[in-house]
Amino acid sequence: MNQWEWNLLEDKAPLEHVEIGGIAVRVGDRVRLNPRGGGDILDIALRGQIAIIESLEQDYEGQQHVSVVIENDPGRDLGMMRQPGHRFFFSPAEIEPLPEADRRTSSPVSASNILIAGIGNIFLGDDGFGVEVVRRLSDCGLPDSVRIVDFGIRGLDLAYALQDGYETTILIDAFPHGQAPGTVSIVEPDRDEIAASPEGCVEPHSMHPVNVLRMARAMHGPLKRVLLVGCEPESLGGDEGHMGLSDTVEAAVGEAVRATETLVRKILNGEPV
Repeated sequence: MNQWEWNLLEDKAPLEHVEIGGIAVRVGDRVRLNPRGGGDILDIALRGQIAIIESLEQDYEGQQHVSVVIENDPGRDLGMMRQPGHRFFFSPAEIEPLPEADRRTSSPVSASNILIAGIGNIFLGDDGFGVEVVRRLSDCGLPDSVRIVDFGIRGLDLAYALQDGYETTILIDAFPHGQAPGTVSIVEPDRDEIAASPEGCVEPHSMHPVNVLRMARAMHGPLKRVLLVGCEPESLGGDEGHMGLSDTVEAAVGEAVRATETLVRKILNGEPV
């Protein structure tokens, strides 16, 4: 099987809703699980459990898949971050929508107001800048209303995360734009540029910030304020790649951490940024 065929198998198109027994269910809806008979011990354990829909997808064969997290799972937040063991897949036939009054979660799936998303490939030199910044931010004791995630090269996962209704998303990434290497900039992506791409032209394997935002917009989710903390790279690893940041960009990581902390403080205090 060649790479194109593997990509075809991996790609799944996000769905706005799935109809189950004439009822349209969406991301964030509460449902009851009824795994089909003949399953494994996990299916038996999950039967009758109340779950929250994390994503709705359709594969290249037209099959629909419902990803859920268990409502009472202490690790539910890990499931929302797409970590194994806390996120489960079922077919629509194995899902029972709850009555309308009980279907919506009483609080948003994510209680965070701010998403800080690290972007980058650690095997391409300075492209790993965003990954290193969020690693350090994780040790900074930011408030619980701030969610910090290393998305790496998982563009589709980030696009799904942007559906969770964050008031502000801060993307952190290498940002080549003609400045001196190591220059840290804070910009707000141009919404006209995001809207310029037809909704059908999404790239699930691309982690360019604008492409990810276009993909999120194509899912019809609430794409609110987005900021980019970017650093001008010195080297992206050359033809063979390279693991590790250049000295110039490594020196800029601390500045980016401080700039992001300042952004968070201003946003939470209602100050202009």
